[in-house]
Amino acid sequence: MKQVFWIPALLAALTLGACDKPTTVNVPATPVAVPGPTGATGATGGTGATGNTGSTGSTGSTGSTGAPGYDGAKGNTGATGATGATGDGNTTVIVVPPAASAPR
Repeated sequence: MKQVFWIPALLAALTLGACDKPTTVNVPATPVAVPGPTGATGATGGTGATGNTGSTGSTGSTGSTGAPGYDGAKGNTGATGATGATGDGNTTVIVVPPAASAPR
């Protein structure tokens, strides 16, 4: 009976000894950066160099001359004037202005 008691005790010791016991790892907290006081303002920078001036463009080409205008059609020759009462063609017509009206 003494052998029966030792066999389960030996098996229990071997079984418990084979268990993996995890170790607890404490991770340190991440430090938070706190900004310090604002420093003095720096000096103003110098003026930059002036840029290059662009080149002048070239002169454009001259346009072409326009076409001459159209000469209109020629009119017909006028009719010959009528001859005077005497029939010689030298009649003179005198137009008399109207008489002035009386003032009112």
